[in-house]
Order: sequence, then C-alpha cells, then structure tokens
Amino acid sequence: MTFATANDLGRGKARIALAASMLLLAIATQPALAHEGEGVAGGFLSGFLHPVLGWDHVAAMVAVGLWGAFLGAPAIWLLPIVFPLVMAFGGTLGIAGVPLPAVETGIAASAVVLGVMVALGVRPPLWIAGVIVAAFAIFHGHAHGTELPVAADAVAYAVGFVTGTGLLHLIGITFGLATKWEAGKVAVRAAGGAIAVAGLAFLTGFA
Repeated sequence: MTFATANDLGRGKARIALAASMLLLAIATQPALAHEGEGVAGGFLSGFLHPVLGWDHVAAMVAVGLWGAFLGAPAIWLLPIVFPLVMAFGGTLGIAGVPLPAVETGIAASAVVLGVMVALGVRPPLWIAGVIVAAFAIFHGHAHGTELPVAADAVAYAVGFVTGTGLLHLIGITFGLATKWEAGKVAVRAAGGAIAVAGLAFLTGFA
C-alpha cells in the first residue's frame, strides 16, 4: 500500500510538471504581446507574458522555487510569497518612473546567485534567504514596471506579472520536490548550476 501511494504521488507530481510545461509552451507560441497590451485584459496578458518570455526572468524565478523546495518548510512557501510581493513594489517604482541603477545587471546577478545557492545546497537562516530573494525581486519588478505598455491598465499589468511569476515559482517547486530522493537532489543541484551558468551568460552579454 505504501509503495502504491508513493507511485501515485510521483505520477501526480509528474502530471503537474507536464501541465505547467505545456502551459508555458502554449504561451511561448503566442504572438509576443508584452509591449502591446491595451486596457484591462491586454494589460493582464502583457504583464503575464513579460516574465514568462524573458529567459533571464525565467531562470531566476524558477531558481527561487527550487531553492525554496530544497530548503523545505517554511521556505518552500515563504520565498515564493516574498518574491512576488517585493517584486510588485519594484514594479510600482518602475511604473512611477523612479530610477533604479543597474537593473539588468541585478536581474542577471540574481540568476547567478540563486543558481549557486541551489547548486551548492546553501542553507542560510530563513531571514537571510528572504532578504536575498527580496533584494533581487526589486530589480525584476522594476524591469516589469518600466516596460508597462502605454495603453495597458497598470493594475491589471501588475496582477499579470505577479501571476506569471507565481507560475514560474510553481514549476521550480514542483521540480524541487525531487530533493526527497538522493538522485533528485543531484538533479536539482545540477539545475541550479545550469541556472548559474545561464546567469553568467546574461551578465557577460553572451545570452
């Protein structure tokens, strides 16, 4: 009975990951509307697509989910909550035109740092992990905010990019749950290393 339950759980997680991947694929095949949204509906869609279609954003946000899952409760839910909340604040700054230096550098650095945290299995105190995630979230949010389409509804746009971010966190968490097994820990840490390398590519201009 225990064996069957474990198999069912594994299949359930696989279905979640597959569904999330298919949703991302469907989104990516749509026209790039991130800069053309109009009104409430267009604003939400533009905001939703902005993090999903930006690979630098994707890498960092998936890493947040991976790190949270690696750290376990309460980080598994706290980090993916802290990031969107602080990101929304950064988005407000961007929409308001408040300048923030080195935004693109901060976004690329977030993928490097968060990827390294996962790859090395770093387990800092929860508040330190929260501060790291929050600091990088401001850069991501500011980038989203400054690229608000002229005709889009700002509130709907913000809700959209927070929703898109949550989806990316969920993908990271789903994969990160594999850390319950030794082979899964290796795979998750390898994914963290890949994210860190991608971050370096963004940081140095190779991607």
